[in-house]
Amino acid sequence: MAEKVLLSVKKARSLIYDTLTGAGTSPKNADYFTDAILDTELSGLEGHGFYWLAYYCLHLKCGKVDGRAKPKLRKLTPTAFMVDANGGFAHPAIEKGFKKLIPAAKKHGIAAMGVAHSYNAATLGYHTGVLAKEGLLAFGFTNSIAAIAPYGGKTPIIGTNPMSFAVPGRGGKIRFLIDQSASQIAWTAVKRAAEAGETIPLGWALDRDGRPTTDPKEGLAGSMAPAGGYKGFSQGLIVEVLCAALTGSSLGTEMGSFVDADQKPQDNGQFFIALSPKKFSKDRFDPIIDALVKNILDQEGARLPNAKREEQQKINRKRGLWIEKDLLNHLRSYYDNSISS
Repeated sequence: MAEKVLLSVKKARSLIYDTLTGAGTSPKNADYFTDAILDTELSGLEGHGFYWLAYYCLHLKCGKVDGRAKPKLRKLTPTAFMVDANGGFAHPAIEKGFKKLIPAAKKHGIAAMGVAHSYNAATLGYHTGVLAKEGLLAFGFTNSIAAIAPYGGKTPIIGTNPMSFAVPGRGGKIRFLIDQSASQIAWTAVKRAAEAGETIPLGWALDRDGRPTTDPKEGLAGSMAPAGGYKGFSQGLIVEVLCAALTGSSLGTEMGSFVDADQKPQDNGQFFIALSPKKFSKDRFDPIIDALVKNILDQEGARLPNAKREEQQKINRKRGLWIEKDLLNHLRSYYDNSISS
């Protein structure tokens, strides 16, 4: 078993920020991105936090992503915005766009924002959660490199294409949040199983002939299994239209790799829709959500979406975050300062 080191939350945040900036991300572009990665790790999504930070740095160094890119925002109408990430990270572009999206949604009741020519948005629920904390009902979508074949087919056409939906609560809190991909399981889970030499459960992936497989390498070479059969592919297709066609970014079949150290940009797209409950249902929204939540939680064993992430946040904020020592040393190599563990 790999040796691990326990970092305080403060030291973990410093590690992320220093690694990003040391690898070539401008300080202005690193703050929101750092918070998103930290939140992901705190939520127990280990395959999407420190683990992917190493890939972000690899891609900064090889020129796949520009850490100093300056996003350009266009106001299309009073409630519609487009942000061009200019080949940079999605996070600075999303952050810039939200500064217009949030007040527009609060004023007009609804607003939408596309992000074009970006790098992957990582944990999509982090972004919709930001909107929910502002009192907005939020939808978020992002496409990714082709990994799911059409139902009945064998060749991947769309990515795992996550979508997220966040419901605001009282006092700037998130009442509940949905964050799910169009695949049965996250692509990263299959990738990590392949790296560890482990098998995967049937139903996670299909081989190149479209047959269910327990071999993660065969699954990576074939197709991720769509969640709910044809319904999962259809969900991913909706995301593909919103994030590629509507933003002018690449289809999943045309994107640069999410892992290879090449210079081909990923060229993702993201799309967000924010609605103001106060404008639509005024004071009725919170009581109705209360009733909905009660109907769920009154059932023994039932839980709200995102409940596990929130529980893990409480544990990790108190205990700290574990990181494999080899990965810690690798991340440290991108900057000169040393972190005492």
